[in-house]
Amino acid sequence: SSEVLEAIENVIQDVLKSLAQKQAPVLTVAKRSDWRNIQFKDSVGLQMVPHCTTQQIRSDCPRSAQKFALMLKILSMIYKMVQSNTYATKRDIYYSDTLLFGSQSVVDNIVSDISCMLKIPRRSLHILSTTKGFVAGNLSYTEEDGTIVNCTCGATAVTVPSNVQGIKNLISHAKFMLIVEKDATFQRLLDDDFCNKLSPCIMITGRGVPDLNTRLLVRKLWDTFQIPIFTLMDADPHGIEIMCIYKYGSASMSFEAHHLTVPSIKWLGLLPSDLQRLNIRRDALIPFTKQDQNKLASIQKRPYIAYQPAWKRELEIMAASKLKAEIQVLTSLSSDYLSRVYLPNKLQFGGWL
Repeated sequence: SSEVLEAIENVIQDVLKSLAQKQAPVLTVAKRSDWRNIQFKDSVGLQMVPHCTTQQIRSDCPRSAQKFALMLKILSMIYKMVQSNTYATKRDIYYSDTLLFGSQSVVDNIVSDISCMLKIPRRSLHILSTTKGFVAGNLSYTEEDGTIVNCTCGATAVTVPSNVQGIKNLISHAKFMLIVEKDATFQRLLDDDFCNKLSPCIMITGRGVPDLNTRLLVRKLWDTFQIPIFTLMDADPHGIEIMCIYKYGSASMSFEAHHLTVPSIKWLGLLPSDLQRLNIRRDALIPFTKQDQNKLASIQKRPYIAYQPAWKRELEIMAASKLKAEIQVLTSLSSDYLSRVYLPNKLQFGGWL
């Protein structure tokens, strides 16, 4: 915490120095989402280059003066929380003054900019993410306050903890981990008792694009147990993008890649080639929109795709067919095809990429 306080004090000292010299204070932040600032490393995923291009948040420029003021406001809130050892979510910060901040996305963006500027992970800034992910299966752990959590598969899942760093005594006999894109598929597998049927496993869902805590938990489980991790996503550009976030990270959070990515993650399904292999009826598939085409084209250009020839082929199949499918398409074969046939066969015979 002293490191965080010192980092914030240094920023404020620079602001005071500028004022003393009758100059307009400036905050310098990295351009987090600029692909030119991001390099791909096979063992880490997407990470920020050491000397990246920056942008200046000036206090004397009408375009950036408001952001400058909001950054100082949030820095002062962080400083107080670290001093008093209290925590808040980004949502709490927004609701502390909705008129001032204007929208939740403004707060989210500034918090990430501050974390990147100070080179301090968000958790150390005493800002907790709101958790939306679920975990179930052969896993138990102790939360920071001593609560013992048992995720053993019942019909209900456990919410991913809001302080993943604080959990300890992780125990599991799972043979693998399955990351499921969507809540509906996750619940269906829970109802089918999938965690126990085949062999003990851990299931996780970020319920779409994963929040920070879900990604941290996947990484923590990988560091602790070193078991294979598979992803089950829709066969569409959005599903592939979500899988890439778990595996390689995202451009905007590349400054935290070392805590978040798991490059050993495998793509289990739903593969575009599966749709042909299983003779899924064409009328059960969904035609591409212009947005799908643009998203797929942008993924195909990403640096990591060159390292994954098998993925590249799958993306080419999808691009050529201009068709996508949700995991639910498997129910057109039979209602429990996913848990009874598809996943057992894939896991048994190595049908992943």
